[in-house]
Amino acid sequence: MANTVEEEVAGLTVVIDRESCIGSGACVRVAPEVLELDDEDVVAFTEDLEDQEVERDQIVEACQVCPVDALTVLDESGDQLVP
Repeated sequence: MANTVEEEVAGLTVVIDRESCIGSGACVRVAPEVLELDDEDVVAFTEDLEDQEVERDQIVEACQVCPVDALTVLDESGDQLVP
């Protein structure tokens, strides 16, 4: 995946494909503690990500609502949960 960013959140690996993102903001509405739209209206991780406590289900749901599957979630063993 070109132009991707990845972070560990709530024990899950979240990968953002910045080229695929259309800036709908659906993910941000579900998990604003973790995700935000940057100056280019592309999803990004929040700056204070490490200080946030977020439920795993919230992360999975935020990634599931992406209309273009720009967000991928992997569990601890590397198995893909979303999309």
